[in-house]
Amino acid sequence: MNQQEHVHFIGIGGYGMSAIARVLLEMGYRVTGSDVASNKLTEGLADRGAEIHRGHDSSLVHGADRVVYSSSIPESNVELEEARREGIPVLHRSQMLAVLLNHKKGIAVAGAHGKTTTSSMIAQTMEESGVDPTYVIGGEVVGLGSNAKAGQSDYVVAEADESDGTFLEYHPHMAVVTNIEPDHLENYDGEFDNLKKAYRQFLRQVKDDGVAVLGWDDAYLREIASETEARVITYALDRKADYNAVNIRQQLNRVHFDVQRGEDILGEVTICVPGRHNVANALATLIVCLESGLDFEQAARGLYRFQGAKRRFQVIGEVDDILVVDDYAHHPTEIRTTINGLKAMERRIVAVFQPQRYSRTHLLMEEFSRSFGEVDELVITSIYSPPGEAPIEGVTSERLAEMTRANCNPHTYFCDTKEDVENYLIDRIQPGDLVITMGAGDIWRVAHNLVSALEKRKKVNKSL
Repeated sequence: MNQQEHVHFIGIGGYGMSAIARVLLEMGYRVTGSDVASNKLTEGLADRGAEIHRGHDSSLVHGADRVVYSSSIPESNVELEEARREGIPVLHRSQMLAVLLNHKKGIAVAGAHGKTTTSSMIAQTMEESGVDPTYVIGGEVVGLGSNAKAGQSDYVVAEADESDGTFLEYHPHMAVVTNIEPDHLENYDGEFDNLKKAYRQFLRQVKDDGVAVLGWDDAYLREIASETEARVITYALDRKADYNAVNIRQQLNRVHFDVQRGEDILGEVTICVPGRHNVANALATLIVCLESGLDFEQAARGLYRFQGAKRRFQVIGEVDDILVVDDYAHHPTEIRTTINGLKAMERRIVAVFQPQRYSRTHLLMEEFSRSFGEVDELVITSIYSPPGEAPIEGVTSERLAEMTRANCNPHTYFCDTKEDVENYLIDRIQPGDLVITMGAGDIWRVAHNLVSALEKRKKVNKSL
């Protein structure tokens, strides 16, 4: 690409699109974009010199050298249609990211769970250690205050999304795969074998001088690992691997563990995000950093400073000893993993779950209904569905609440709206509670509104 080029983004307001746009801006490209609404991400791009338009219009692509779109943009979008009619090169978001990642030392993080946290950990640890990487993250990294940056080194850190197969655009120098699970099968003809074939191909695309870093606790990764020609480094918590986390000690919101390589203990690592799953994410990060030339002390120091990614066990506030956190967990495995990580905090756990999509809820209804047995109280609210998705008869949050009460947790309640949830929580929660909002939709608003309401109540009580 020529840095004098004009790149236009259709749907520039999402995390993935805005991150690539920001990197191109910092590299000197002219960036324009459109979206149906403005937000903090688009405002930040505008402050840095991007030309942002609210709404879509075919004229916006005129003069562009390339047009980038995301999976959420329909083929009928007027800008997309006009770009193709004009013969302007059109790239999917993943193809644009591949231009950045494939021509440098790309570090691509894939897997069913942990992509955002692991890629965030890698980016922050490298940044704080002076590596100066380029990074494109699918969520804001709290410690970096951003989800993207154009660095000066050869390293590019990014998530590799398997959900729609676009991770096959990448030919990374290092590929991290955290785990494999039968999810997003609607994009793989409903066949788990097709998803595993895609992961096999992804690992085959690691560059000749590169390395595949694989979560060895995952049986599916052990199954396909032998089929990659790349050098493989494994990590695990529960079985022998090249790197193991041993002597794991959980203490409130911190976890301490020793790193063992072969028969040698390299040292202790402390992370300030709870849960064994984050120990695994940290172990993968450590390997990537060591392979990139950092020493153990540098990597351990960066991991200790990691505060998390936005919406990944993000602490929203603590008022009157009521801790409110928000998490993106929207799949049964993620939910169970997140809840298990909370148990060490020794608080009463009140979970609020917002299912996402009728189709996902339909496919996973039984699993969802068995995922909340370890919380003290559960509130389920209405399904969050994107525009255009048709409801499915019998697939409702009320039904999910009934099944959950029967299958794992009798203390399960249904609240129709977010306002209903907030009112319910204000009346029920008490000092010592941990309230966690969970889901991929807009349930995070409840967490923020709850903290505001608790702070307001505290002020009123003080004035009495």
